[in-house]
Amino acid sequence: MKGDLFSSEHMVQPASAPGMTVENSKCIRYSVNGEMLARQGAMIAYRGQLQFERKGQGVGGMLKRAVTGEGLPLMAVRGQGEAWFAHEAQNCFIVEVEPGDEFTVNGRNVLCFDASLSYRISTVKGSGIAGGGLFNSVFTGHGRLGLVCEGSPLVIPVSPQYPLYVDTDAIVGWSAGLETSLHRSQSMGSMLRGGSGEAVQLLLQGEGYVVVRPSEATPQKAQQH
Repeated sequence: MKGDLFSSEHMVQPASAPGMTVENSKCIRYSVNGEMLARQGAMIAYRGQLQFERKGQGVGGMLKRAVTGEGLPLMAVRGQGEAWFAHEAQNCFIVEVEPGDEFTVNGRNVLCFDASLSYRISTVKGSGIAGGGLFNSVFTGHGRLGLVCEGSPLVIPVSPQYPLYVDTDAIVGWSAGLETSLHRSQSMGSMLRGGSGEAVQLLLQGEGYVVVRPSEATPQKAQQH
């Protein structure tokens, strides 16, 4: 077999390290020796002696439909082998979470993660159910977290002198130490007169980093999650 398809650019090579690695910009490879967790339906191929088990609603079980559609059910992957994970050809990235770190991430951006990481569901401070019920997942512990993002994400530093306002549909995640609240930038009258419609943003203040995707969720896209 010949052709560009069979070039080294596309050919899978032996795993260079155990655990999670970026196979290419759209896919994460996980060399499993024990257990890991992933988004249900994200496995695109595997080899070896692996078993897959549903984990219920998991990390996205409490996410409101208005924010992430159907939420994010998880599956546990156990055994020895290799598995490849992807979601709608979105770009893939790995976050190293170290002891003492805390990373808050939108459930729709979670692809897979080490079983050594702990997570909890947290309401974004200042949003509340009346404000749209913004629920995110907070990861702690020591391990790797695989994320997906539509397009190339922006990582924006935040300092006490420079707070950041982010569209709630564009936020991917943020580091510990940042305080959140909802900010209303326009009156209803302004929107009716042809304003931008960006009436509510998430305000992040403090010292840390915010990850933003360069797109907003459309109604059709949101329903698929």
